[in-house]
Amino acid sequence: MTYCVGLQLDRGLVFMSDTRTNAGVDNISTYRKMHTWEVPGERALVLMTAGNLATTQAVVSLLDERNLAAAERTSTLLTAPSMFQAARLIGETLRDVIAEQAGSGGKPASTFNATMIFGGQVKGSQPRLYLIYPEGNFIEAQSDTPFFQVGETKYGRPILVRAYDREMAFERAVKLLMVSFDSTIRANLSVDAPLDLQIYENDSYELGYSRRVLDTDPDWRAISDGWSDALRNAFDSLQDVTL
Repeated sequence: MTYCVGLQLDRGLVFMSDTRTNAGVDNISTYRKMHTWEVPGERALVLMTAGNLATTQAVVSLLDERNLAAAERTSTLLTAPSMFQAARLIGETLRDVIAEQAGSGGKPASTFNATMIFGGQVKGSQPRLYLIYPEGNFIEAQSDTPFFQVGETKYGRPILVRAYDREMAFERAVKLLMVSFDSTIRANLSVDAPLDLQIYENDSYELGYSRRVLDTDPDWRAISDGWSDALRNAFDSLQDVTL
């Protein structure tokens, strides 16, 4: 399984993804699920993937292949005139890959499904954040839905709903994501560190601060242990139920 989150803030976008994949408890591997593209001064793009690994790798490989021959193609991530058109390209590629794999293998298309979070900015338009479905269609983050999750979403969602604030600083947003991921990792063995972090600041048109968060990372350990202590203290401070 997977857990990926994209946050839309007033200052920019924050992305975090885990790296664990598994095909059963005895077949666990680490694969990067966050992919980035950049033309400094013109565009910065981030894609996070969840679902069938063969599908997501094929989609990313096709997108990369088209970028290498950008001068010969009318539509690539590096030449798309807007974030909307870039999201359409990713959606169409995802839909085509799923259809091709299902048609050649004789298995239902749902076996090859994948869902993606795509965000960034192309010069001339505002930063955008999209959730792309296996069918190739997508929705955009708005003020009422300012973040997207894919993968194992339920354990880490409550803290996002309670503590998210569009005006928060990047540092606070990263702390919020670390708590969300810690809650997910503790509840589900199919999600685990290392975690990949990427920050994009509005109108910078280049990828900003990035980091791979290992399980031994001092910030990660401090937040994980501190959150556990805070929860226990909060629980103890509640009055007991009268029986």
